[in-house]
Amino acid sequence: MTSSTEHRAVRPPDDDADIPAFWRSLGLPGLIDVHTHFMPDNVLAKVWAYFDRFTEAGLPWEVRYRYDEERRLRLLREFGVRRFTAMLYPHRPAMAVWLNGWAADFAARTPDCLHTATFFPEPAAGAYVAEAIDAGAQVFKAHVQVGGYDPRDPLLDPVWGLLAESRTPVVVHCGSGPEPGRHTGPAAFAEVLARHPRLIAIVAHMGLPEYAEFLALAERHPELRLDTTMAFTDFTENLTPWPAELTSRLSDLGDRILLGTDFPNIPYSYAHQLAVLTRLDLGDDWLRAVCHDNAARLFTR
Repeated sequence: MTSSTEHRAVRPPDDDADIPAFWRSLGLPGLIDVHTHFMPDNVLAKVWAYFDRFTEAGLPWEVRYRYDEERRLRLLREFGVRRFTAMLYPHRPAMAVWLNGWAADFAARTPDCLHTATFFPEPAAGAYVAEAIDAGAQVFKAHVQVGGYDPRDPLLDPVWGLLAESRTPVVVHCGSGPEPGRHTGPAAFAEVLARHPRLIAIVAHMGLPEYAEFLALAERHPELRLDTTMAFTDFTENLTPWPAELTSRLSDLGDRILLGTDFPNIPYSYAHQLAVLTRLDLGDDWLRAVCHDNAARLFTR
């Protein structure tokens, strides 16, 4: 996809109240966000405590939308987010099945949430991933840094194979930000893609901080996508700036970049993530694709 030659006409949202006007000005029916977090309350509390640790260490990461589940859902709907995800992930064995059960129940009572599931490298992984797909899971989440595992682990071979065969997308946090892990970075996941070229993987956070490497990986693998989560924002630019020389390459990958935000865990407004996408100045067609159309196509296969 190449960027539209039109002048950017859409006005970036100044605050959350402006979000509906933003997507309406693009002629969209709303937004689709592939990277939002809903999980059991006790697990989410631990995630928030993790970000609080950054604040205590001097990096101001105040979770902006630290509200109860009902209020968080109401906010997304007020923003005009028509479909979203319940990104959740295990940090130890024998946890994924419980999380998947919770996520299936959440999807059943939240029809605008894509049925999300997860996995961990363990002997049962292939079986419970197959069960989740049969039960209607539409997207999976893998978090290499939190899980502390190697994505090339032989225990995950049947998982990647099932996801590739069923054409079920998986959002993979395999970049080394905000903290590196033993198996983060592009090299390990590149081997997974080489073994499973039909895998529809969405690399979270544009692969930060290894932006160039993951962009090149996407250019080599036509099924690889990237999500915008936290990328380009003032918060992230102060830590791991996006290299300006890469921006023109985003135009040619415009059909494989999807809106992600990390709601509710972000330390700035939801509107800011949308505003910085307009700041890239890649045209309204590009914004329409990223904010809605690419994900709509992916999840209506």
